[in-house]
Amino acid sequence: MSDILILTHAEFCPPGHLATVLAQRGLDFRVVRADLGQLAGLDAERPRAVAIMGGPMSVNDDLPWLGDELALLRRFVERRIPLLGHCLGGQLLARVLGATVRQQPYTEMGWQPMQRESRDSPWLAHLPERFAIFQWHGDAFDLPQGAERLLSSAWCENQAFSWGGHVLGLQGHPEMTEELVRRWIDGWPQLLDSSQPSQQSREAMLADLPLKVAALNRVAEGFYRHWLSLLR
Repeated sequence: MSDILILTHAEFCPPGHLATVLAQRGLDFRVVRADLGQLAGLDAERPRAVAIMGGPMSVNDDLPWLGDELALLRRFVERRIPLLGHCLGGQLLARVLGATVRQQPYTEMGWQPMQRESRDSPWLAHLPERFAIFQWHGDAFDLPQGAERLLSSAWCENQAFSWGGHVLGLQGHPEMTEELVRRWIDGWPQLLDSSQPSQQSREAMLADLPLKVAALNRVAEGFYRHWLSLLR
């Protein structure tokens, strides 16, 4: 098994740009579908860095494999290996660290501006004061005890947190590619609700998409660069 492990939860929530970054660096990685029972037999002592991607389910759902994934993530926290969670992945990390994950009364979707809440975190060293991350979520996490809030948005107070120097939990989706943005918007039009001010319209999400994704790639690459720098 590769020393870099990526946990996924749905076919339409792949590693995206993260896979591109790892391939460009010549780094081998293994992608495992937690929701398909692929955690069985996985050696929790082998990975040296783990990324957890998004998914349509909630941390609060009664799913048999979720308990196995939470137990695995607890072991990774104990081992103090670099952990990076995207959306559901960030919520899973928050839950493992003792925080509550709850459903919001609205969904935050589209290119949402982020506000920096930390001046000196190494996770944010590459970022300006304000920038956008693509959002697609209805749940949100509280801050775990001992965590530092890194980012916020108008519709989600806790957009990112760091914990223990080696854990980054993100509420948004910095891994998005043009293909993934179009696939989600076209694949789930029933989720788009123009009456919610927390959502962008389809037209706004797709406007200038190559430029927006290129800027998002740079945001993601800074997160991934620091995550990889922690590899022991």
